[in-house]
Amino acid sequence: MQKDNDSGGPSTPSGLTGRLRRRRGSNEVPPEVVKANGSLLVDDRNKYKSMLIRIYSSVWMIGGFAFIIYMGHLYIWAMVVVIQIYMARELFSLLRRAHEDRRLRGFRLLNWHFFFTAMLFVYGRILNQRLANTVTSDTFLHKLVSGFIKYHMVTCYFLYIAGFMWFILTLKKKMYKYQFGQYAWTHMILIVVFTQSSFTVANIFEGIFWFLLPASLIVINDIAAYFFGFFFGRTPLIKLSPKKTWEGFIGASFATILSAFVLANILGRFQWLTCPRKDLSTGWLHCDPGPLFKPGYSPVPQWFPQWFPWREIPILPVQWHAAALGLFSSIIAPFGGFFASGFKRAFKIKDFGDSIPGHGGITDRMDCQMVMAVFAYIYHQSFVVAQSVSIEVIMDQILMNLTFEEQRALYMKLEQILQEKVFGES
Repeated sequence: MQKDNDSGGPSTPSGLTGRLRRRRGSNEVPPEVVKANGSLLVDDRNKYKSMLIRIYSSVWMIGGFAFIIYMGHLYIWAMVVVIQIYMARELFSLLRRAHEDRRLRGFRLLNWHFFFTAMLFVYGRILNQRLANTVTSDTFLHKLVSGFIKYHMVTCYFLYIAGFMWFILTLKKKMYKYQFGQYAWTHMILIVVFTQSSFTVANIFEGIFWFLLPASLIVINDIAAYFFGFFFGRTPLIKLSPKKTWEGFIGASFATILSAFVLANILGRFQWLTCPRKDLSTGWLHCDPGPLFKPGYSPVPQWFPQWFPWREIPILPVQWHAAALGLFSSIIAPFGGFFASGFKRAFKIKDFGDSIPGHGGITDRMDCQMVMAVFAYIYHQSFVVAQSVSIEVIMDQILMNLTFEEQRALYMKLEQILQEKVFGES
C-alpha cells in the first residue's frame, strides 16, 4: 500500500509552472524544484492540504475495513474480490483505446471472461475442501460439489480455451498488434496482480490473524513513512519515487517492526481471529489456540525503572513470527510500491485511478499488499503450519473422493492390517 509520497508535493516556482503542466499528470518531481526549495520535503508549503485529504480518506477506509473484519471470513473474502475487480478495471483501462474498441464490439468482454475464469480456477483450488465441508449434511449438494471439485480443472481449462477461440475469431486486419497487445496485457494482469492478491484469501481462511496482521503492517509502514518523511524527510531514497526519503524509510522500519511485535500480542488473544475456518459458514469460531498463541512470561530486565508496574511481561510465541513479518513489510514490501512507481512513469500517469481522494486508485493502495500477501502465505506454510498430514485432512479426502464401496474396502483392509499388527506384537 505504498504511494509516491511520504508527504505532499513540493511547492513550485512560477517559472516552472508551464514546464510542469506539459508533463500531463506525471508524478515525477523535477530536480529543479527540489533545488529551488532547498530541501526535499520539509519546506513544502502545500503539503498540509494534501495531508488532510489523505487523512480523511484513510479514516473512512480504516473504519470500513474494521467493520468488515468484524463481520468475519466470508465478508473479508467478498471485500478482496471487490478489490480485485476494481484493480482489474483500472488496469484494463490503462491501455484501452476508444477508437479501436469501437471497431471491436464485445472485445472488452473477453478481458472479463479471462478474469472470471482465473477467479473460478484459483478460488476453486483454495476453497474446494471448505466448500465440501459446508455441504456434508446434504447428500444431493455433496454429490454436486464433489462433481464440481472432481471436474474443476477441466471446466476451467475449457472455459479458457473458449476465450482463446473467441480471441482468434475476433481478430481483424490492421488491428492485430493492438489485439495481441491487449491479450498479453490481460494475462500479465492475471499473473502479476490477480494471482498474487489471491494468496490473501488463503491467508484469511488459515485464520483472520494471518490476513489482518500482514495487511495492518503495510498500512502502519505506509503511514509511518509518510509522517517521518513529512516532518524529517530531506534525503531522497530512490529516483523512482522522488518524494520518498531515507528518513521516512528508516523511521517507518523501526516503527513497523515494533508495531508488529505489540500488535501480534493484542490480536493473538482473540480466538475468532486465530482459529482457521474449515468451512464457508458464518459465525464466530472457538478452538484450541495452540502453542503459538499461549503466552509465556519473560522477566523484566534489571535496568527497567522501579515505577514500571510489571515484573514479568507476557509474550506469545507468535510475536517472534510477527517480527519477521514486520521486517519484511518494512524492508522488502516497499519495493512493490517502487515497482508500481516505475510502471506509472513508463505510462506517464500519476495514479492508476482516482477512486480514493488523496490516495489515487485501488491499485495504488494494493501494490505492496500483494507482495506481502504472498510472503505471509509462504512464511505461514513454511514456518508455522505443521508439515505432517492430519487425520481430519485424510478423512475429508476419503469421504470426498471414494465411493461407498471403496470406503468399505479401505475399512476392511485397514482392519486387517491393524489385526495383524496387534497379533504380531502379542
